[in-house]
Amino acid sequence: MEFLFADWLGTPAWFWLAFLALVIALTAFDLGVLNKENKEMGIGESLKLSLLYIGIATAFGAWVWAAKGGEAGLQYYTGFFIEKALSIDNIFVISLIFTTFAIPPRYQYRALLWGIVAVIVLRGIMIAGGAALVTEYGWLLYIFAAFLVFTGVKMLFTSEQPMDVAGNPVVKWLSRRMPITNELHGEKFFVRVPDTKTGKVVLAATPLFLALVVINLADLVFAVDSVPAIFAITTDTFIVYTSNIMAILGLRALYFALSAMVHRFHYLKYALALVLVFIGSKIFVADFVLGGAKFPPLVSLGVTVALIAGGVIWSLVKTREEEAAKS
Repeated sequence: MEFLFADWLGTPAWFWLAFLALVIALTAFDLGVLNKENKEMGIGESLKLSLLYIGIATAFGAWVWAAKGGEAGLQYYTGFFIEKALSIDNIFVISLIFTTFAIPPRYQYRALLWGIVAVIVLRGIMIAGGAALVTEYGWLLYIFAAFLVFTGVKMLFTSEQPMDVAGNPVVKWLSRRMPITNELHGEKFFVRVPDTKTGKVVLAATPLFLALVVINLADLVFAVDSVPAIFAITTDTFIVYTSNIMAILGLRALYFALSAMVHRFHYLKYALALVLVFIGSKIFVADFVLGGAKFPPLVSLGVTVALIAGGVIWSLVKTREEEAAKS
């Protein structure tokens, strides 16, 4: 049993195993209980399920706080809030992808679930690689910080460009190299159909599979922002990974509640831009203004929550005023 207490990336192995067991249990619950049958999830059910996931993530953060200390707990919650807020933009993109591939709501949930399973693995690879690089080359944190500040400033002053899903080079590449059906076949990602040229039965991908591929590619793009943001808060790999994944696990439930009203959060992007600028700049402040002292974790959490909450409230107020002016 000694291996359970062995150090792995700065945290005892049993911590990691407990977290993985929780993720597996939630995924099994999702597949085996919540999604036995393909059906469209209503907004009410989506909100209740989202609150359940947020409650579980909050309770996990309390366990981190008790086991690893208050500073680690604050870092976990800060990372969780940042990733949760950034996922709202992700929801808009996912909605666009499903619309482009004409995926009906009753099949979207299962596609989201398997997409998030892939994300758990891909984020793990990215975070492990980032942790190894930061450990070996500490100066990379300054690169991450500068990138976050640049990204935040760019978000403040540039207009949003719609994503060209149909023109995605990966979609074009897949279309040239494997058979793809024109229509859905239920919840299946692959089906056997006669080849249009030879008449032989071949394995073909469905539009649902293409949507799944593009969703994961979109997440990798979003991870370019979110992963450096959490590394700018802490280099503890356990905190970085768990806060990231706990926020993502609830994304599929939150999607159905927010996809219908994502336009109400139009101004949130400005708050997220300020969060990225703040998280990036605090590294320079800590090292060059505070003389290497740690930036207070409670201040980081407070500023992050205040900016995100302000962005949500401002978006809801402004969009309501705009809708009222149109009517």
